[in-house]
Amino acid sequence: MKLEKRKPSGREKDEAAIELLNKLRERLFSDNVSTARLAAFNLSWMQEDGLDILKEVLFGDFPRTAKKAAAYGLRSMKGRMRKMASEVLADGVKHSDRITRDACAKAVFIMNGGQPPKPAFRGKRKPGKGRIQEFRKKGGSRAPSPWKRSSSGRT
Repeated sequence: MKLEKRKPSGREKDEAAIELLNKLRERLFSDNVSTARLAAFNLSWMQEDGLDILKEVLFGDFPRTAKKAAAYGLRSMKGRMRKMASEVLADGVKHSDRITRDACAKAVFIMNGGQPPKPAFRGKRKPGKGRIQEFRKKGGSRAPSPWKRSSSGRT
């Protein structure tokens, strides 16, 4: 996916800040969800610039992983940006895109102290495969069990 160049907002202090924002923005579009979430978390510390980028990704035409990572970044915002981030997420709940709506609803739910339900574990068993059974040793040189009677009926 080719990203168009982001126009600097004027708040960036120097070239290094602009470069870091562009690098984090590119990482946000990673196929690896962990990398995208880490970039979104780092953007959550970037105040207004991070908010602008996360909002652009959340409401734009971007992949599901990027949108979910952006919602994670918005709910991770601290301090004075938290209120603005929660307003953006509230707007996202009313958005027409289903992925954006679901990501924002989950983020708002978690921000309000909710615990998302864990998916049920479904073990993948192949039909015809049973449990692992105990193998008995070959050969009859085992000591007799004190709990079993001998064949003559005596102990």
